[in-house]
This record gives sequence, structure tokens and C-alpha cells, in this order.
Amino acid sequence: MTIADKQLQRREIITKAVCGKGRKFSTVTHTVTPPHHPTSILGAWIINHQYEAVRSGDGIEVIGTYDINIWYSYNKNSQTDVAKETLSYVEHVPLSYIDPKHRSSTEEVAAESTQEPNCIEANISSSGTSVVIRVEREFAVEMIAETKVCVAVFPGGIDDLDGKDIDYGDGDFEDLDPDLLDDEL
Repeated sequence: MTIADKQLQRREIITKAVCGKGRKFSTVTHTVTPPHHPTSILGAWIINHQYEAVRSGDGIEVIGTYDINIWYSYNKNSQTDVAKETLSYVEHVPLSYIDPKHRSSTEEVAAESTQEPNCIEANISSSGTSVVIRVEREFAVEMIAETKVCVAVFPGGIDDLDGKDIDYGDGDFEDLDPDLLDDEL
């Protein structure tokens, strides 16, 4: 029996799939006012990063907090202290791809911090009373939802094909987005 002799049938299956993706890199500026006027900055770092993702309009919002710690000297470099401040943020990450046929009532969202918030620059402000900090961060987001996929079905299976190619007909494969393929394959 050849492949042509088998009757190809198609089925639509409802499944959960990644129906939207996005990525955003950003640099933000924060101002922290320590209890003493800083003379010099000895170090600045970010710890305790926490976040969650929620669907919002045409994208996903990442809502989070982190602690900024600034080690600085004051009183003409004669003493040191660490200023600590917890900052909140909301980062809107637009979805660069959205499956228009997904079921919106089943949406779930997820975010991954592909670059944890990191202090790239810390300077004393022009007034000399605060510290201006530049922070880099990056997020990748996904929207998972129910959608329909079409699959080929061979009644009785395809055990006797012996490595022969399968003709799937005149399917419209030109519209497939190669960027959606998993990088780990």
C-alpha cells in the first residue's frame, strides 16, 4: 500500500500554545537621597528583585520591585554608610507576535528576566544631596492560550511507509513564521 492509497484526513485540535511573544531591554534612571550628603560613591548594587506579569492592552506588564544599595562616603571622605531604598516599577513589554485566533478567555502570561536589573552608573547629583543611578534590565514575555492546530490523520497509522515521504497536499506553509521555532531544537 502506498501513501497515495491511504486516505489523508485532517483534524482540528484545541491545545494550549505560545500565542504571543515579546522582549524589551530598557535603561532607567533612579534618584536616591541618602541621609548624609555624599562625597563619593564607593559602590552601587541591586538585590532582592521580585516581579510578576499581567496582560495589559497590546502587551504584558511586568510589575516588580528591587532594593538599591549605595555604599558612599561623606563628611569629606572620613565616614561611610550604605543607603538602601526599595523601588517599584512597571515595564510595558509589547507583544511582537500575537496569534489572532487564540481564545482570549484562556490567556496566561509569563515573564523572564533575561537580564536582571543591574546598576551601570552611579553619580552624585549636581545639587550634591542625592545619587543618580542608571539601571539596565531586560524581560522576555510569553502569552499562552488555547488555539486550534490542524493535524494530518492517517486511519490505521503509517507503519508501512518504509521511510517514504508524505504528501500533505497543498497546505499554505508560506505564512509560517520561522522566528517562532524553538531555538533549542
